[in-house]
Amino acid sequence: MSLFHANFNSAVLGMQSQAEVILPERIDPKRKVPTLYLLHGLSDDHTIWQRRTSIERYVEDKYLAVVMPNAHRSFYTDMSANRPYFKYVSDELPSLMESYFPLSREREERFVAGLSMGGYGAFKLALNCPEKFAAGASLSGALDIANAWMRNQVYFTDVFGADKSRTLTAPDDLLDAARALVKSTPAKLRPRLFQYCGTEDFLYQDNVNFRELAAKIKLKTEYHESPGAHTWDIWDKWIQVVIDWLRVKG
Repeated sequence: MSLFHANFNSAVLGMQSQAEVILPERIDPKRKVPTLYLLHGLSDDHTIWQRRTSIERYVEDKYLAVVMPNAHRSFYTDMSANRPYFKYVSDELPSLMESYFPLSREREERFVAGLSMGGYGAFKLALNCPEKFAAGASLSGALDIANAWMRNQVYFTDVFGADKSRTLTAPDDLLDAARALVKSTPAKLRPRLFQYCGTEDFLYQDNVNFRELAAKIKLKTEYHESPGAHTWDIWDKWIQVVIDWLRVKG
């Protein structure tokens, strides 16, 4: 594998940004590389997946690039504090990465996954941008953001604003985004979805809420749970499952 440390200017964010990029050792000059955008959690940054898992080893026999961007504590949201992180990760970041590196621009070869806050971000991108992402995977994701907001309103003021009576909708509320996707997008054009959460995880009920809503509206998801909490030993195991689930050819 080849590893690149990308530092670049984001016009959308109005500041310098960063991403770690893993590329296959050998690039086929006739074929662009399918790409997994791998998102970090609330207290982490773009380096965490390499420091806490063996992500490079897990993809070494795959014709797959991994882009790990820094999104700070944004919840991958166009924040009330005037930082448009959803626009950044959904639009500008893929465009920049695909101009810097030999990454595929095809929707069928663009995937997203993440843990915790990044699991929320992964489903947010997959549900709201089905024309851009073929698959989304959430590990221990904050999938019922309205519940999370009620539990920690002080922090979420920076993300969603100070109006605590505000009702969240798509793209921020994933339950609403899921309903909108089912109404607007034929089943064959929807991204594949993979969801995992440990039964001792503090976000377990949020994941159950999303699973039940998905079943009710007939949104197909591959759901998994097992004993476990909000810990890296769990995510290190399940990211390997996700990579195989992507079914990348070559």
